[in-house]
Parts: sequence; C-alpha cells; structure tokens
Amino acid sequence: MTRPPTRKGAKPAAKGRKAEKPFPTREQILEFLRSREDTVGKREIARAFHITGDDRVRLKELLQDMAEDGQLEKRRGRRMRVPGAALPGVAVLRVVAIDAEGEALAQPVRWEEDEPPPRIVMAAEGRGQGALAVGDRVLARLQQNEDGSWTGRTMRRLEAQADLRVVGVFRRGRDGQARIVPADKRARDTWPVREGDTAGAKDGELVEALVEASDRLGPRRTVVTARYGDAEDPRSISLIAIHAAGIPTEFRPKALAQAEAAQPAGLDGRVDLRPLPLVTIDGADARDFDDAVWAEPDPDHPGGWHLIVAIADVAHYVPPGSPLDRDAFERGNSCYFPDRVVPMLPEALSNGLCSLRPDEDRACLAADLWIDAQGRLKRHRFRRGLMRSAARLTYEQVQAARNGRPDEVTGPLLEPVIAPLYGAFEALLAARQKRGTLELDLPERKVQLDEDGRVASIGIRPRLDSHRLIEEFMIAANVAAAETLSDKGMPGLYRVHDQPDRARVEALKEFLAPLGYSLSLGQVMRPRVFGQILTRAEGRPEEPLVNEMVLRAQAQAVYSPENIGHFGLALPRYAHFTSPIRRYADLTVHRGLIRLLGLGQDGATEEELSRLEEIGTHISVTERRAAQAERDAVDRYLASWLSDRIGAVLPGRIGGVAKFGLFVKLDDSGADGLVPISTLPDDYYDHDEAAHALVGRRWNRVFRLGARVRVRVTEADPLTGSTVFALVDAAQGADVEGLPPLAEPGRRGRPRSGPRPGPRRGPGRR
Repeated sequence: MTRPPTRKGAKPAAKGRKAEKPFPTREQILEFLRSREDTVGKREIARAFHITGDDRVRLKELLQDMAEDGQLEKRRGRRMRVPGAALPGVAVLRVVAIDAEGEALAQPVRWEEDEPPPRIVMAAEGRGQGALAVGDRVLARLQQNEDGSWTGRTMRRLEAQADLRVVGVFRRGRDGQARIVPADKRARDTWPVREGDTAGAKDGELVEALVEASDRLGPRRTVVTARYGDAEDPRSISLIAIHAAGIPTEFRPKALAQAEAAQPAGLDGRVDLRPLPLVTIDGADARDFDDAVWAEPDPDHPGGWHLIVAIADVAHYVPPGSPLDRDAFERGNSCYFPDRVVPMLPEALSNGLCSLRPDEDRACLAADLWIDAQGRLKRHRFRRGLMRSAARLTYEQVQAARNGRPDEVTGPLLEPVIAPLYGAFEALLAARQKRGTLELDLPERKVQLDEDGRVASIGIRPRLDSHRLIEEFMIAANVAAAETLSDKGMPGLYRVHDQPDRARVEALKEFLAPLGYSLSLGQVMRPRVFGQILTRAEGRPEEPLVNEMVLRAQAQAVYSPENIGHFGLALPRYAHFTSPIRRYADLTVHRGLIRLLGLGQDGATEEELSRLEEIGTHISVTERRAAQAERDAVDRYLASWLSDRIGAVLPGRIGGVAKFGLFVKLDDSGADGLVPISTLPDDYYDHDEAAHALVGRRWNRVFRLGARVRVRVTEADPLTGSTVFALVDAAQGADVEGLPPLAEPGRRGRPRSGPRPGPRRGPGRR
C-alpha cells in the first residue's frame, strides 16, 4: 500500500505524547492520487491521511475546492483522479504495433475510459532482453512527456506472444505485397502475408488467418486458413461477424449423422395433447418454433385460468454426452442474423423434428399452469406429451385478429383460442405490474433484405400486446420450472439477475438529478424504484435517454446453479425452460425435470449435474458472444445502407458523449455514428462527464446527451461497421429543448478574452 506523504520539515512528536496528525495539503493529495493505479474515493483519502471526526468535513470542502479549480477530476461513483492522468505510474501493457522507426507501440491492457487508449512508445530494451514484438505483454513504468505523449519502460515481461486469429479482407498492393485488412474497427494495423501462405486468396476476398507467435525480430508470420468469398458480396456481412466472433458454423459428421437418423416420437410414455388446439405465435421471419400455447377458464376458480405451454422435447433427441450434445454445448445457443441463422442444433432437428410445425405430430414437454384472477401462479405440473399444432400464427396476425381484423386463419380461432389467451394474459400482466418489474423500452432494429441480400429497409420492430402475451406465458412456465427444481432439491441452472452495483446506481442518480428525477436508494434496491423513473419519462423528450441510462446501471443476467433470484423481473426463482431448440440452458432444465419427475430415462446424468457451474459459465459467455456478433452484423448492414447515402442529412439524437466526440443515433434506422470533436464548430470543448455533455469554453455551445440534432453522413464502412457523421446547423449548439439546463454552469456562458489551450478542440484551433 502507498504510504501518504508527510509534510516537509514536520517535527517528530514529543516522546510520551500522541503525535498530532497533520492535515494534508493540496500537493500531498495530488501526490497520493498520482501514486494510485485507479480512481480514488474520499474515504480512501481520509484513511490514507488518518483523517477522522470534524476533519472529514474539512477534507470534503478541500476536495470540492480542488475540483472547482481543476486540480481534480470527478469520475463515476464520486471517485476522483488527477485531470489528464488517464494512466497510472505502473501498468500492464500490450504491444500493438511496431512503427516505421522500429519502436514498439503499446496500449494498456485494462482500459475503461470512453476515449481510445493513448499510444505508449516503449523505451529501448536493455541488453540481452530482445526486442518487443506485437502481442507481448509487459509490466511497465509510465511517464507522461511535456507534449502529452507517453513513454513506457519495461519492468518485466509477463508472457510470450500468443497466436492471434484475424478476420479481414485480403488485399494486394501495387507492389504485389499481400496484406490482410482486419474487419475489427478497433484494429489499426494490417498483417502482411508471404506468398506461400495466401492459400490462393484473391484480392478483395474475405479471409480468416492465423498470426503465429514468434520470438524472432521482424513481422510475425500470417497464414490464411479459410476463404469466405467476395468481401463486397452483401452476404459476407454476417460472415464477418460470425467468424470474427469465433462462432462454430459446421457440425461434426457424427452429430449430423445422429440428427439425420432421428425418428419421430410416438405416444409411448406420453399424454396425447393432439386434441387441444395449441398454436405457435412467432415473428414472421421465425425459422424454428419451439413453443405452443393454449388457455381456458379454470372452472374450479372463477376468474382463474388453466394454461398449457408446450415446449419441443429436445431432450428426447439429444442425450447427454452424445455427439449432438457436445456440438450444442460448444455453441451454447443459436445466433440470428438478418440473412441467416447459425443454429445450436442441425437443421434436421431445429427446423424438422423439434420444430412445432402445424399439422404434424411433435414430441413436447408441457407445463400445465393454473393462475388465479390476479395472475398468481397457484399450482403447476409437467408432462411429456405428443401434440399437433393447430396453426402457425404471427404476432401481427394475432394482434390484428384481437383488434377486430381477423383473416381466414385467425377468424375460426378468434373465440375458441385467441380470446382465452388474451384473458389469461391480462391476468398475468396485472400480476407483473403488481410486483413491479423493470420495464425497459428499448427499440429493436429490424433489417429487411432484398433478394440479392442488400438492405431494402431498416426500421424499428413494433412492440405489440401479442409479443407481451407470449412473453408472459413463457415467464410463467419458466417460474414453474424453477420452483419445481427448487422445491424438490434438484440441482439446476437458474437464470439469475443480481441487484445493480451501488456505485453504478449512485452515478445514475447523479445523472438523473439535473433532468428533474430523484432516485431514492434504500437499504435494499427494488426494480419498482427504477420502474417509477421509467414511467415518469414516458412521452418526454428524454425518454430514450433515461431508458438507456437505467439499462447501463443494471447488472448482467447469467446462468448459475446458485439461485439468487431475478432482480429485473422481481422474481425469487427463475429458470429458462421454453427455448431448448436455441438455448442449451433450457435443455439442461428439461433434463433436470425429466430426471426429477421420472418422465423417462433420458434425463440429467450425475456427470452433467456435477458440471452445472461450468456449464453455466460457458453458456453465459456464448450468449454474450452471440449477442455481440448479432449487434456487429446489424451495425455493418446499417453502414452498408448508409454507404449509399453519403451526403444525406438525417435527424437523430445524441446517444453518447465522449472526450473525442459525440455518438448520434438516427431516428428512422437506429444507426449509430461518431461525430468527431474536430468537426464541431470552432471552440475549445470541455467534457462535462456528470451532465454527459461537451461544452464550448468560449461561446457556451452545448452538445448534450439526448439533444436533437441533424447530421450529414460523411463516411460509412460496411467492413468494420463504423459510421462518421458531421453536425448540420450546429452553430448555436444542439437542440436541447425539453432538457433542463446544465447544473452549476460556473463560468460557462461568458466568452473568454482569448483562446485557452486545451487538448479537445474543434477546427481552427489545431
């Protein structure tokens, strides 16, 4: 631990008398902050300087004065650092490039700031140490130079280079030199490829390559390992995201053979559910149907309902430890892209025997649920059955029928099937509202492609009551599965969502205050508190902004055998049961129920139950991997769409603010793009982190999170998914109508007599 500095020339305490604790000076506090590797809170400073009692108030006032004078920079969670001290004195670095002069350039391995990490020039290595190479990791001492640049000096090397996977476009220069241009927008270097390592790749092809580890000087060997066709083919957009994420796309031969050999299930050991008019309700572009629903009034309890949620019986076809099981576990889940699906199971199962297609007998695991008039789950049971879907319906069809516009399919089903479903839904919805769940309204982008795979249109998916109906039925079945496992002491995988980190919530509270929202934090946080904020924001200009910031404050849901409840849904027990075709978590829950309830010999094995923690960790990772790949693909499609609209002026909102510029989200498409700070109107801009704003020092122009803007599309790269905008009509700043003024503007608003140097500036002050 770093010891606090002492006052220069301070006299030692007299013998036999307790030493007087000197109050720190500004210089001593700054020296202490510089010695730390991270931001520091007031409590840590008080502890370091042994400050207690009334001196804590004095310390608070001093720190506030130092912040107002620009000596301190306040960060999230009321933590502080020295302004500009984005790097600690000692840090772990990774070498990312070797420049033309042969100097190694590094970046910190740990970097949590909004702006890109600074480049660090590594000092020459000592004798016998050998030159640093790309990929090396070192513990280094850092020094900031007078011009603001950074120099690193190696203290020790931490590990050797590792092999590196690269996905990008194969290019040949005029000199014939082959290189790979990475598809990752964060990558800044290209990789040279020797002639014998190209695998016959042609200029402009999308390829995957292995950059081999090397202890020798010079560039590392880059070997093309796979070719995926013309990078400019619109169908390559999803391929880039898939292969960059390392998502498996080919099933092993044994798994394919097992899927092809599968046979339809019979009635043996199953209840016959075929007489019931169970229906599937999915999106129009859905490719697999793993859940069907039905409801009727409960004759024994007036106002109550009996629901059946029938789920594809994947466990019947995928035994634990089988080739299919191993491939499904490796994937963890299916991944969905605008032009394709990378399924967790081979097509013979995912679109065949496990898909609840209409008018075909299908094996299922059915949850019978009984709810009262208030939507509370009173009892439940699970049965293996054989069902026959009465219809494949879409959300739009069902909603139109409910709204009085049935078609030839939904017309005959309206009274006997659709009306009872909505009756049960209304009861479940009332229960949801009563327990106070977290209702985030975050629009989902929909990319529509034409026959050639090009973007035909981009819009926001509508949110209908029919969507919510299926969601509530699935939640009820998931709760029943979790309660069954928990009540009978059966190990299982739960879908858990922890309470948000208090530091994040404190940061959210500080952000919301200038917008006129108060966030009351009790000893135990409840989702209802956040729900009240979201309800207040409905229909107001800042609604999208508030939803986004509340989301950022939440913890991430994961899979775990240790049940801690689901904070967002306000449920003490919750598991995923309803989508075993596309989620491995649901398959493990099915197997647990089958074993627990004696529903067959293909339930969970002892070996599988002993690995639940490992399984939960793995599929939590694959879930995040899939979500990121899906977002990256949509970003690339959006960039492709915008690349044909260079120069177009489009409306949007500022969705993010960083020291290096603004992120703007377009209204119609939801596309995000960067407005570099260098393109803002001439001024010096301060980043007001608490208010999420850039504020001009001279002319008080304000560019603030949530503000309305118009932007011109200046760059759009489908390869990396990056888009660059320029603001239009920004001479007076952004349109902040409907947003409250910035808190504590200080000296802002008074033009300065002359320019003041600063690192963040618009054009004309370079």
